[in-house]
Amino acid sequence: MKNINLRIGLNYVLLRQNIIMNIIDTHTHLFVKEFDEDRNEVIERALASGIKKMIFPCITTSDIPILLELATKYPESCFPAVGLHPSDVKDDFNTEIEIIEENLKTGKFIAVGETGIDLYWDKTFIDIQKKSFEKQVLLAKKYNLPIIIHVREAFNEVFEIIDKHNDENLKGVFHSFTGDLEQAKKICGYGNFMIGINGIVTFKNSGLGKVVEEISINKLILETDSPYLSPAPKRGRRNESSHLVHIAQKIADIKNISIEELQDNTNKNSIKLFGNKLA
Repeated sequence: MKNINLRIGLNYVLLRQNIIMNIIDTHTHLFVKEFDEDRNEVIERALASGIKKMIFPCITTSDIPILLELATKYPESCFPAVGLHPSDVKDDFNTEIEIIEENLKTGKFIAVGETGIDLYWDKTFIDIQKKSFEKQVLLAKKYNLPIIIHVREAFNEVFEIIDKHNDENLKGVFHSFTGDLEQAKKICGYGNFMIGINGIVTFKNSGLGKVVEEISINKLILETDSPYLSPAPKRGRRNESSHLVHIAQKIADIKNISIEELQDNTNKNSIKLFGNKLA
């Protein structure tokens, strides 16, 4: 009864605001410990807010059981991806890669990731981060799945690997994009890649709005990266998928289009990249 009342109440608020949402959160981590106390309520709140589909990118292979549990509980709304986050790459990463491939064989995962290269905090593991990322790029191609790419202070290193393997069989998203216009244009030039935009676009000094303004709507998809990077006006709080409505509205304002047009275009982009399960 509590979940039903929650959904009815939020839908009433959205209708009062004349907002009818049906959008896709292509990157959210509602499976992590920050949601252990109220995970079901958070998912219900997202659904009530019009976030009808959510992709859960793996951080380490230890996340796989809860990802599959949520996908079973919410088969029409929650879709898992499997990969190894660059910040969790250690000397035993090959064991993780083996586990990732065994799970990819099951057909239960919508993408490979999140993976990539992160040199913001520590460059100690740069060589094995590169090897781990490249192996996951090859897995994405082998299993014909999109790859979810995390990049932080490492665009040149990531571009080097994508340049090496990019062809008509490689597709993916540069999630939580923080690069400049030149880097965004390079991503668009790859052909089958999208740019994931989250709450950073609402930050006053991020500069991301200027990049979004210049990039075709056909290359953008939406994400929250919950529980991180809460958008304005939710900054300072735990982020969650229901906050995607604020990100969508900000991008619609930047592009000078209606939120319905923004929703339709980014949904089409997400379905094109991740498949008809999101339709």
